[in-house]
Amino acid sequence: MEIKVKLNGKNISARIEADMLLIDFLREHGCYSVKRGCETSNCGLCTVLMDQKPVLSCSILAARAEGAEVWTLEGLQAEAQEFVGFIADQGADQCGFCNPGFVMNTIALLRENPDPTDEEIRAYLAGNLCRCSGYEGQLRGIRNFLESRRMREEPDARNKNLNHWA
Repeated sequence: MEIKVKLNGKNISARIEADMLLIDFLREHGCYSVKRGCETSNCGLCTVLMDQKPVLSCSILAARAEGAEVWTLEGLQAEAQEFVGFIADQGADQCGFCNPGFVMNTIALLRENPDPTDEEIRAYLAGNLCRCSGYEGQLRGIRNFLESRRMREEPDARNKNLNHWA
């Protein structure tokens, strides 16, 4: 069967088997950030954005991506680069294996909700498994990123915060 997908901004047409999983299709097209982990849709390592929503590519047939726009971390480097350093600063990327899933879900979260609460962040990240550091480092990194962004966007925010405590 033939499918057409917009992958990381580029139109792709490919011949696939009817039972091919989206993860295999993406990896065949050079998207190695999409990782195979649990094979049971529980770890989040294979998270991609399909039509702007995070999906687990290990549990979707490639045929379902027909006509869809699919983004992997390879296509979102500029957007991810902003906050990845904040996560790393918290020691939350010890082995780095889970990072692409966390980053993809964080991008989806921040697009949907630019100023999430800690509970909203935890809810979005709950589907990602991290065996090294848990979720607190990622939560602190995202929080620090949001605070840094707020300070850049609101030049008087720092002074307001300082005056608040005076």
